[in-house]
Amino acid sequence: MRLRLVAAATIFFALSCYLVGSTATCGLAQQTDEEGFVPIFNGQNLDGWDGDPALWRVEDGAITGETTPETRLKQNTFLIWRQGEVDDFILRFEYRIVGGNSGVQYRSFEDPEKWGKWVVGGYQADIEAGTRFSGILYGERYRGILADRGQKTVIGDDHKPRVVEQFADPAELQKVIRSEDWNQYEIIAQGYRFIHKINGQVMSECTDEDKAMRRRSGLLAFQLHVGPPMKVQFRNIRLKRLPLGDLKKIVFIAGRPSHGFASHEHNAGCLLLAKCLNESGLPVHAVVYRNGWPTDPTALDNADALVVFSDGGGGHPVLPHLAKVDALAKRGVGIAMLHYAVEVPKGEPGNYFLNWIGGYFETWWSVNPHWRAKFESFPNHPVTRGVKPFEIDDEWYYHMRFRENMEGVTPVLTAIPPEETRQRPDGPHSGNPVVRARKGMPEHLGWVYERPGGGRGFGFTGGHWHWNWANDSFRTLVLNAIVWIAGLDVPEGGVPSRTPTVDELLANQDYPLPANFDRASVEKLIKSWKVSK
Repeated sequence: MRLRLVAAATIFFALSCYLVGSTATCGLAQQTDEEGFVPIFNGQNLDGWDGDPALWRVEDGAITGETTPETRLKQNTFLIWRQGEVDDFILRFEYRIVGGNSGVQYRSFEDPEKWGKWVVGGYQADIEAGTRFSGILYGERYRGILADRGQKTVIGDDHKPRVVEQFADPAELQKVIRSEDWNQYEIIAQGYRFIHKINGQVMSECTDEDKAMRRRSGLLAFQLHVGPPMKVQFRNIRLKRLPLGDLKKIVFIAGRPSHGFASHEHNAGCLLLAKCLNESGLPVHAVVYRNGWPTDPTALDNADALVVFSDGGGGHPVLPHLAKVDALAKRGVGIAMLHYAVEVPKGEPGNYFLNWIGGYFETWWSVNPHWRAKFESFPNHPVTRGVKPFEIDDEWYYHMRFRENMEGVTPVLTAIPPEETRQRPDGPHSGNPVVRARKGMPEHLGWVYERPGGGRGFGFTGGHWHWNWANDSFRTLVLNAIVWIAGLDVPEGGVPSRTPTVDELLANQDYPLPANFDRASVEKLIKSWKVSK
């Protein structure tokens, strides 16, 4: 009976494969080594993808790019995945091409002002209908052929590839590829080593040691090539992110626009902090997902730290994803919440925050006044390295709900609020009898947490005013904490970063520059902080 069931299943499987195209293609979908692979194309529409609608569509469940005599191209064009960038990964997909040339761009870049819309450059896994290029590593607008089929190469500082091994005959490798039929493609990018496989056979391998030009992260895109009419299709597209190994990956989630110009500037703030980290010289790779929870389903798969700077309360972007973030915390991923992002509703969300970062803003317990905090001393902790006494105005929340007996929690920013901040009437954010009874007592405005099972957390209640990122001690403490929760040692002098200029602070803001913007006042404020230091 068991043999009959197996035979019946085999017949059904073979029939299914015949209906969808080929047994080899169907076999890939049935593989058991797909753990960690996530679909990035829904098979129905081009949501999350960006290209010329006259050239790209979905046909029979596949991304389809086609040119005709009426739509001949003047330059190569691309369908770009807009849900995120790729760093270390394995990409698996199936392709079919009739005529012409195509390819898959990865870790790529664009320059719309120079090249126009839907044009990218970077590493390319080549595909063609002919017999010369499929499987090679090509540098689109980026150094040309980097590894031919059957070659293992190393790219040196002269920007040129050197063949270190001819491991197979290109003509024999071509025989593995099915013409005008579905083929399986696998791209592996780990560190600066790249491997291309077609139908399970390694086609090329390259190690990029060109420090001036190699890229660790960038865009993913499919290509339509100039030339005669052609048609290329891609389906069953799955991405698996790989741990970076030599770098700590820090993922910022920036909330949507919120309070107006220069306040709660989540996108601009995250981009500024990520830039500081990436330019610090430390082994980190910081990326930013803008305007709320990422649409990229793989965004956090290889993260070492998650930093959320967003509105909180009932609209906190983490609320629909508590189980996912909890799984990250249990895996040891560092978690940081900045400003309003420290607030979530009491109950299950608040309990999660206690477990992730050691404390949170609890309504009817914590308060959110604006005041000038004076920080005169700091505990001996890696997060306070390089931080000097400073004073700064912000919407400093205080009286957080911390873990019982502050277990595992170390305050790193503490100040005594002025009396008027305790005199506001009772309300979910304004005041309560417990806060008023603490007259003259110090309050913790920033803290770090070490989880019993491993992993670290950070809570920071400042961050209302965007200009405050130009205060060196304010910024350094936050950068230190992010590096610390990612599991790195904080340098003795703190994470190095330049004081941002006014122009850098104005970059990426959600709201237009007001007509009455007083640039001189902002410059004067930044200068006063430098003098006081």
